[in-house]
Amino acid sequence: MKTIATEADIRKGLDALLAIDARLKPIADVAGPLPLRRRPADLKGLAHIVVGQQVSIASAAAIFSRLEALVDPFDAATLSAHDDTALAVAGLSRPKIRTLRAICAAMDDGLDLAGLADASATEAHSRLCAIPGIGPWSADIFLLFCAGHADIFPTGDLALREALRVAFGLDTRPAIKEVAVMALAWQPWRGIAARLFWAYYRTLRKGRDVFPI
Repeated sequence: MKTIATEADIRKGLDALLAIDARLKPIADVAGPLPLRRRPADLKGLAHIVVGQQVSIASAAAIFSRLEALVDPFDAATLSAHDDTALAVAGLSRPKIRTLRAICAAMDDGLDLAGLADASATEAHSRLCAIPGIGPWSADIFLLFCAGHADIFPTGDLALREALRVAFGLDTRPAIKEVAVMALAWQPWRGIAARLFWAYYRTLRKGRDVFPI
């Protein structure tokens, strides 16, 4: 299993991806260098993704900054020690508070977030999605940007679906199942393909950051 840990891994993966699918070369020319965007595979990394669900990048950054100041050190015991009111004051919604508490409970029951880097993508994804409040998108983003899996493509990500529509001249944004089929062509570097299309979409948004983490 390949792991994306360095900028060199990104470059190597992109070279391999373009050798697999030459259609991506003009997209890569437009997208420019692909960022690594790695975070630790721990509670803080997963909490950052949960905070960012369904809010703007700016809002997520502000909320997470307040949460970091509150939960210090950022571990399950410290987070669990704060009541719902304190977490809500930091800006967390009730569903996100429940999700963070569910993550802490899973860790107390033996879930090793860092160890998911060594598990197969299927197994790691299943373990994460077993946590209440963690859906396929959140699991995909954690495995890509925290655990470093190389062959993950978040099929439900709206930015990726829009990037695919524009890049391939499609009449409509592809459905999630269509995206899953399209991404099969980029195995075992679907994580590089995802970074490529996020970077491409960023150019469509005139440089505005669109990466989910």
